Parts: sequence; C-alpha cells; structure tokens
Amino acid sequence: MIIRSIKDKLRIVIFGTNTKAGRRFDLILLWVILLSIIVVIIESVASIHSAYEKELMIVEWAFTIVFSIEYILRIWISNKPSKYIFSFMGVIDLLSILPTFLSLLFVGGQYFMVVRGLRLLRIFRILKMVNYLKEIRVLLNSLKNSLPKIGIFMLFILILVTILGSLMYVIEGNENGFKDIPNSIYWAIVTLATVGYGDITPITPLGKILASVIILIGYGIIAVPTGIITSEIIKEGRKDAEEHKDEVLVQPKCTSCGFLQVDMEAKFCSRCGEELV
Repeated sequence: MIIRSIKDKLRIVIFGTNTKAGRRFDLILLWVILLSIIVVIIESVASIHSAYEKELMIVEWAFTIVFSIEYILRIWISNKPSKYIFSFMGVIDLLSILPTFLSLLFVGGQYFMVVRGLRLLRIFRILKMVNYLKEIRVLLNSLKNSLPKIGIFMLFILILVTILGSLMYVIEGNENGFKDIPNSIYWAIVTLATVGYGDITPITPLGKILASVIILIGYGIIAVPTGIITSEIIKEGRKDAEEHKDEVLVQPKCTSCGFLQVDMEAKFCSRCGEELV
C-alpha cells in the first residue's frame, strides 16, 4: 500500500506537466539537461578537457547518476514498463546514460561520449507542452501534404543540374577543373544553391556567363519550396479552424486509472502516464 502510494505521487510529479509539482520537476530537469549539454560542448575543447579532465569527469558522472535515477523511476512507475523502454523517448533516455557506463567497460570507450549529444533530444520531452501540440500537428501535416509537390520540384532540379553540369563540362573541359560530368553536376548543384565552395570555378568567358545565369536561377528557385510549404500551412490552419469551429471540448478521461485530465488536448495521462484513447 505504501509503495503504491509512493508510485502514485511520483506519477503526478513525473508525468503531471499540468500540476505544480510536475511543472517544477520539468523545469529542474530542463536545466539539468541544458547544463549537461553545456558540459559536453565544453569538454570537446581540447585545452579545457586536458586542464579540467578530473573535474569534468566528476560532473559527467553526477549528470549520469541523475539521469539514471530518472530513467529507473520512469520504468518503475509505468504501468507498462516495456512500452516506455522501447518508445522513442525511452531509447533516448537510455542513450543519454549508456556512453558513460560503456567508457568503464571498453578500451577507447571515451569515444562513446559523443553520443551524449543525444541528450539534446530529451528537451523535446519538456517542450511537448499544450500550447505547441496543435502547431506541431499543423506543421507536420503541411510538410506531409507538400511532399508530392516538392518531390516533383526536386526531380525538375535534378534534371536542370544534369543539363547545366553537362553543358559546363563541354564549355570548360578537364583542363579547367571540370574533369568529368559528375564533378560538373556537383559544381552546378553548389552554384545553384548559391553556396559557392570555390573548389571548381569556370575560367572561360562563356563559362562565367553560364555560372552567372545559374546563380540568378538559384535565387529564384530557393523560394519555391518555402512557398509550397507556406501555402500548405495556411490551408491546414484554415482546415483546423473549420473543424474546431463548433467543437465542444470534452474533458478526456484515462481508461487505465479513470483520472479526468485538466489538459483538454492531453495525449497521455498526467497521473499514470498511459496513452489516452
């Protein structure tokens, strides 16, 4: 009974983003995540790492212990632990603590420390707040609806750079750095994107004219995908507004524990963490 009570209280703190204790827990966790990312960034600087290697290792183990405790608690209080363990965020949580332990078991295990950068993905757990859920859905739907148009557009770009690259190969030739058509197509892509690495450059007057034309075309082409996605976002926004125009909000109820959610758009129970149907 005591253990059950402790679990219930922990669920409210860990999963209850709409409770005072839950918000405080998320805020503390957010700061810990951000600080751990800062440590990972600082540790990548060779001079700092060599000067403060011992101190950085102590801090790293402190973060690892905190994340390990949180990971174990999430498994312990979940009604279906396997569901959490094999979920996307569950895998990210595991990867955030695994590298430090692997460094003890394997020679050269310090290279696993690079994976610690995955902690940055844990921020999305905190940022999944109610105010952003609808906007994220609109954006994802817009990107999904834009894919066919963008796919056709990218096919057109592929054909265009193939033609322009082949043309530049004929104009400049191997003696000016355009040694084959694949390299010439690479140059056309870089130029069309207005990046301009400078590793291959046209020498002849005709080649420079063609390069100028490609750059001007590139400026116009860049705006096309943005316009397509923006148009779909506007459509999704209007569609969402129409769908919810006369909608009556019903307070969702968890089928597992029967808890009525304060958050009308909640996807998971703030008490037990179960997915709401």
